Formats: sequence, C-alpha cells, structure tokens
Amino acid sequence: MAVAAAAISAQPSSTASPPVKITAASYVAVDSASGRVLVAKADTARRPIASLTKVMTGLLVAERGDLNRRVLVTPAAAAVEPEKEGLVVGKRYRRITLLYSAMLVSANDSATALAIDAGGGSLRSFYTLMNAKARALGMTSTTYASPSGLDDTHNLSTALDQARLARYALANPTLRRIVGTREYRTRWSAPTYAKVWVNHNKMLGTTPGVFGLKTGWTTRAGGCLIVAQHRGGRDVIGVVLGSWSIWSDMTALLDRAFAAEA
Repeated sequence: MAVAAAAISAQPSSTASPPVKITAASYVAVDSASGRVLVAKADTARRPIASLTKVMTGLLVAERGDLNRRVLVTPAAAAVEPEKEGLVVGKRYRRITLLYSAMLVSANDSATALAIDAGGGSLRSFYTLMNAKARALGMTSTTYASPSGLDDTHNLSTALDQARLARYALANPTLRRIVGTREYRTRWSAPTYAKVWVNHNKMLGTTPGVFGLKTGWTTRAGGCLIVAQHRGGRDVIGVVLGSWSIWSDMTALLDRAFAAEA
C-alpha cells in the first residue's frame, strides 16, 4: 500500500537528543510509519543529489512493471560517463537486469537506457514523468533533469524531499527487494558471460536492520546517502547530503533519530 509521503512534517521532534557531530551540509531522519521528522538540519535546502536521483528513476520503472521487457540500448545511453555497465549499442537487456545494475552499482548507462525506454525514446519525456511524480508526492523543492544524477545544476532536491520519496519508494515491493539486495548475480553476453554486483550501500548486510536504500557522489554534490533501518520495532529513514563521511554521518544520524523516541 502506498505511503502518503506528503504527511511528513517539516518540524523535528521536540524530544530529539542533543546535536552530534555530523559533517553533512543537510540531513534529516524521519519515522517511516508516521513520516514525523525526528532529526533535521537544513533539510529544506536545495542541493544536488548525485545518484540518489536513481531512486526516482528506479521507482518509475518498477511501477511500469513488465520487468522482463527487453530494453534497447541507444547510442545516447551507451555513451554516458563515468560509471558504466558497458552496455552495447543495439543490444537488448531486461528491465529487471538494468534496475539491479542502476540501483546496486549505480551504473549511469543502465539508468539512462531505462529512462529512454520509459520515456518512449525521449529523455525529456522521462524528465516530465519524474517531475510529475515529484509533485504528486509533495516534493515541492525538487526538479529532475537527469535519470542518473550527473546534472548538478538543474537536478536538485532537498533532504526532506528525498525522505518523502524514500518512504513512498519502499512501499513498492519490487524496488524494496532490489535496494535490499546485498549481492546480485546475472548472466551476461560474451565474452563476460556473468556478472556479480555488490550493493554500494556498505551498511547493508553489515549494520543490523538496514534494508536500503541508495548511495551517491559527485564533486559538487559531495557524499549523499539514503538508508532505511529497522531497530527496536520501528523503521527510520535517514538522508544525508553534502557529506564528507557518509557512513559515520549516517550512523550518527540514525543513532540520534532512534534515541529521540527512546
């Protein structure tokens, strides 16, 4: 059942514990069930979000379904730099395979191929879909102009908007399963024959209770991370943007968020 993302309050809990050292330029932690903000700093500041953009791309593709559909790789998709899967122009790959590639190892060519396919051959049409979905979810400070996050000028969001998106995205069973996958193996065309993708989210499988979501980094955006964690019978979603140390920042943020409700 879809979560009403707009229910997230823009005010942190009055019972939040004292501030801890977090390097991120902006961050937020929300209770996944209620949407209540538990901890926040500059959570409505618009910033580049790097590959967190792929959460929206993945969500739209997952919602379209037909995951065994073969996606044709165009020259525009294959040319995308720098993180690439090595897709071959003219070949077709299953949607589900490209989704795992884009979400686990953040392959930009996979994300772009999915976007062109879902946009009926047009990236601009896909951006229209992305921005329409953002408006529908109450992400009023977000503008999408990339399927991968490589555009750091026009592709902007906020920590709070990304928390809204994460709450909604995790209600999609396909996307939730993918972002919660630590390792994925798939057959590949010759001469590779097979690939093993290990999720870039280092907290997945190493930090108890973590079940998603996505990493991101560019020079301008800095470190970006969304993590969902189950602890003490509750789920909390944390978002850090512009971080110097995404793992320690997220650990501190989640600890503080769970302590806020202790």
